[in-house]
Amino acid sequence: MSREQSLRNGAGLMVLGALIFLVYAVVFFFRAFASSGFELGVETLNGVTPDQLDKLNPAIMGYIAHLHLAIAGFIAATAIAASGLAWYGVRDGLWWAWIIAVIVPVVGLAVALPMHYMGHFNYNWVSHLGPIYLGTIIYVVGALVALVGLTQATPAATQVRR
Repeated sequence: MSREQSLRNGAGLMVLGALIFLVYAVVFFFRAFASSGFELGVETLNGVTPDQLDKLNPAIMGYIAHLHLAIAGFIAATAIAASGLAWYGVRDGLWWAWIIAVIVPVVGLAVALPMHYMGHFNYNWVSHLGPIYLGTIIYVVGALVALVGLTQATPAATQVRR
């Protein structure tokens, strides 16, 4: 595969992975308005339903909805930033764009994922984390394909242009 093909295909896969994050964020956003529940794949918190929490203190569910909207916004912003960096920077062979496009989602996932494995609540991992894992796998494969292109020699004419 040529340098240009690796960069184009890798960037395309990175955008596809980021679009999965964006779709997840949109679903997250609309669920915050359309339901009075928890996140995707979370039916109860240790047996306590959203209705029970709402009866205990209505502000709790309002606060949870507020957090879900904020999380949806940050997931969407990360997806848009990663997509833009991949499509307009990585595809053109810019190392700085690849580095930032890798660091941004890694930081988000490194902060968000560990809490899911601490046993604080039960969830259906397929619906709760499955889309994020799928997007991450596609994104990582794209980043690796693009990395192959980035490590190949740049044609002399392109080097002069930049």
